[in-house]
Amino acid sequence: MSLKKHDREYDIILFGASGYTGLFTAEHIAKNLPTDLKWAIAGRTPSKLQHVVDECQKLNPDRVAPKIESASVESPADLEALAKKTYILLTTVGPYSRYGEPVVKACAENGTHYMDVTGEFPWVQDMISKYEAVAKETGACLFPQVGIESTPPDVCTYVLARKLRTELGARTGEVTINFHTLKAAPSGGTIASFLNLFEQYSISKIRAASRPYACSPIPHPHPQRPPISLTGYYSDPILGRMSICPTSSVDASVVERSWGLLHSSLPGREDEFYGQNFTWRELSRANGWIHGVGKNIGLAVGSVLVAFCPPLRAVLRRVLTQPGKGPTREEIKKEKFEFWGTAKADGDGHEHEKAFVRATWQGGMYDATALFLAQGALTLLRDNNNGELGLKGGFYTPACLGQGFIDRCVDHGLKLEVKMVEHK
Repeated sequence: MSLKKHDREYDIILFGASGYTGLFTAEHIAKNLPTDLKWAIAGRTPSKLQHVVDECQKLNPDRVAPKIESASVESPADLEALAKKTYILLTTVGPYSRYGEPVVKACAENGTHYMDVTGEFPWVQDMISKYEAVAKETGACLFPQVGIESTPPDVCTYVLARKLRTELGARTGEVTINFHTLKAAPSGGTIASFLNLFEQYSISKIRAASRPYACSPIPHPHPQRPPISLTGYYSDPILGRMSICPTSSVDASVVERSWGLLHSSLPGREDEFYGQNFTWRELSRANGWIHGVGKNIGLAVGSVLVAFCPPLRAVLRRVLTQPGKGPTREEIKKEKFEFWGTAKADGDGHEHEKAFVRATWQGGMYDATALFLAQGALTLLRDNNNGELGLKGGFYTPACLGQGFIDRCVDHGLKLEVKMVEHK
């Protein structure tokens, strides 16, 4: 399938390519995207960008090297020029709540498709509120959170719902995602984004952004999530022993927006809607009752301390990994993450059947983020040619990229097992 024809100079510009996540993304593009791709990398320092070009050429000398575009996130004129030159702008420049809005604004106003890898969900809600109407007018499709946060749980939920449709002809009821395995260390950029969230937003704003379906484009008839255990410990015959997950609010904002978008905003894809009685929660593996309760208490206490103690945040900024740094290439070879999930059918007649998914990635978190970002861009360049995806302009989620996106991720190393299982 050919790439989208357009009148822009580039198919893709990667902004922030010399940063930690940006370099992984540039390398994935160089190794795996079509050789006729017209692309550029952008940032403030040409010498650092040239190093990225050199690394990409080592990986794939047969590919035309990316062009270099100089741009500063502090210059609206630079960002507008970037947006006008490219069909899709990918940005890894964070923290997004500090540096991201000018990039979103430039893309929304100039009809440029956009993807980022933030996990700062209150900021995403602000951007939707400010720029979705403009994006709908210009046709810009904007995809925040196309990284390790929150693509895996969003994709897992999408394939679970698809399995129930194809096997049982049923809509989806309750979905539980278990962040089962994480053997990886965060980059300095991820740490900085987390700490910065409490500098930029009040606790009341974060709490409001965490409400069920707060980010959905349509109201849910029953805006709630499955009840929370007082101890924070859960036991499931399929998913095992689980506890509270620290990323649950981040990922819920995306999955619940997917629910609304698939119902209301994608012409021709109404059959992909999860269902009126869809509910969702995310938990993480626990080794037992004591471990589960301990995780719950530790997360609660730690969150309060980070949120209400600026001196602690200042200390953490100094002692933890700094922005631009992260696990070494040797270290990430040993990294792994795995999500498990189950989904009940909505309605009677299937009480003893569930859909089950296991998504596994062997390698670094930021390799996976690069995969999602680059293959998401390729999906827009190919699958949205003739309106197959139904994307007309606005803010979307990874699930809105559909099965083609998932297939591309699987082709490049994401392992997905999806099946029906019996339960009592």
